[in-house]
Order: sequence, then C-alpha cells, then structure tokens
Amino acid sequence: MSAGTWVLGVDSGGSGLRIALGTPTPTPGSGPEAGAPPGPGAGADAGSDHGTAARGRGTGGVRVVESAAFAEPVRTGAGGIDAQHLLERLVPAAEGLLERAGAGPLAAVAIGAAGMATLGDDLRAVLPRALRRSLGVTSLALAADAVTAYAGALGQRPGAVVAAGTGLIALGTDLSGWRRADGWGHLLGDCGSGAWIGRAGLEAALRAHDGRHGGSAPLLARVRAVFGPPAALPGLLYPRPDRPAVLASFAPEVARCATEGDPVAAGILAGAARHVAEAAAAVCPGGQDREVALTGGLFRMGDPLLVPVRAELAEHVPHARVVPAAGDPLDGALAVAAALAEDELRLPREPGMLETTTLRPTTRT
Repeated sequence: MSAGTWVLGVDSGGSGLRIALGTPTPTPGSGPEAGAPPGPGAGADAGSDHGTAARGRGTGGVRVVESAAFAEPVRTGAGGIDAQHLLERLVPAAEGLLERAGAGPLAAVAIGAAGMATLGDDLRAVLPRALRRSLGVTSLALAADAVTAYAGALGQRPGAVVAAGTGLIALGTDLSGWRRADGWGHLLGDCGSGAWIGRAGLEAALRAHDGRHGGSAPLLARVRAVFGPPAALPGLLYPRPDRPAVLASFAPEVARCATEGDPVAAGILAGAARHVAEAAAAVCPGGQDREVALTGGLFRMGDPLLVPVRAELAEHVPHARVVPAAGDPLDGALAVAAALAEDELRLPREPGMLETTTLRPTTRT
C-alpha cells in the first residue's frame, strides 16, 4: 500500500460510536499482508464529541491521525440498526477528520457494528451507496463487532478471541470460515461475562440474606453498601432497560471479595473462568501454535479472574498459546480497511460476519 493512502475505521456498539482516520505505515515483515500482530493503539475517548488528534500506531501498520467519538449508541429500531442515524453522525465526523488531516480520498472504510448478523439489514441496504455518494467510498467492509475485535486482537492469523465485558462472545477462524460461541445475551448465555459474574454475586448475597446454603456474607455486605437493602434489589433491577449493565456493575465487588478471601466469590470467578475457556475451546481451530487472545473490559479485573482463566485455558486448549490482545475493535476496523484497500483481506467473508462491497467511483457531493 502506498504512502498517502487513507482508510477509515468505525466501531459502533453499546458504549457509543468511535471513528478513526488512518494512513498505513508499513514496516518490513509487518502489517496485515504479512499476518503480523497489530501494534498497540489507544481507543478514542468515548463520551467526547471528538477524540484526540492522534491515537498513535494502530493495527496492522495503520497510523491513526484523527479520531472522533460519540457516547450515545446508534439507535436500533424495528428495522434493526438505524443506518440513517449512523450516517448522520459518521458523514460529518468523517468529513471533519479528512479536512483536519488534509487527507486525500478514502481508499476503504470498515464498519464494525454490534448486532450486524441479526440487526444489520438496514446497514447493508443503505450504507454502500450512501457512503459512495457522500464520501466517495468505493470499498466498504461491514463486519460484526466480534470480527473487528478479532482483527484488532490477532490480525489475520488463525486462532480464537474471547471478547468479554458486560457480555461475552468467542470467535475463531482457520481463515476458511468463522466459528462463534455464546454471545446470546444475559438471559440465554454470555456465560462468564460481567453480567454473569454480577448476577451470580447478587444471588450469593441473597442466599446469605435468606440463610440458604451457598450464601456469602461478604457479598451481602457489598450489596448493602452498593444497592441498599437487599429486599429492594428486585425493584431496582427488574424494571431497568440496562439490566445487563447493572448486573455487570457488581462484578468488581465479586472480585474484591474474592481477593479478600471469600471462597464463594472465588468460586464464582472460577466458574466464569471455566466458561471463558469452554467458549475458546469451542471456536479455536486445530493445529499447532494456535493463539488465543482475551479482549474487553472484563479482563481488566486482573489476577482474580485472569489466574483461573489461564489455568482453564491450559486445560481446555492445550494446543494454543495465550497472547495479549494487540488492539481493540476500532484498531481492528482500521486493519480490515487497510487490508481491503490493498486487496489483502484474508479474514473469511461470511454473511452477517464480514461482508465487503466494491462500488464504482462517483463524484462527491
């Protein structure tokens, strides 16, 4: 890819919308075309209208020059993810990034969106022509956010990535197709996630409140400190539209109690670790020297969770090596865009997971 090429990466999820403009800075033996691990990149600050002017070296040899972020998520309606709402934010922001950077035409855009597989019909129908018309985009990748998380963590190498925060999903590939495990939401799955840990901690606290077996007095004390009287929990939790986030907010309290020696809390984290490893094992391709990366805010919990996770991974995927995630989903979107621009995208195209579109150039309006 030549100097002066510009690509745009977009990360749309429950925590908001992030956009980054980058230019490739290839180095010998690195970048997506070499299958090298992506370089570290810091995410744009969610909640601000515009991020810092440079996030540094991004994934796959892409240097991020300008970025912007919006705290409010893109709306989801009866037709799925609202393409018009996304465009209303993306187009003016991208135009501003291009202007501030003094950038030329975009070679490619990659958008990673939560819910792309089941809620992405409007995006697929509207975005290609709308972005061609407004930004002159001729190469576009639409991906599930799990795919951009994978690309940010491992680049274009075969392996598995477990992305965990409030929810949890595992994704793996041998570069011929995708394998997914969990990601079914807090009512049907997301086992081992922040919401799962928090809910298990609240249950253990209520068991102690009732005097039932399996309760935890330390967790009950933390419920009183965080939420107030335990009997009020159902009224505080059940009517909330953000129940998964509220459940996940208690996960750090479980880790705190585990660190302080509560066996019930430690048992909850051990159970979460098993779920993480089982999800990784379900998607990790066979073969030697495979890699498994862990990404997402849940793993910032540190040793109380990571120590049992590493032990479980050693048992469940002994043929794989656990490696740090080299970048986040926005870094992954940039890596996909850069690889698409150079026709070096080796990650599998698959409906609902990763779809690419090439359109004839048109004059920007």
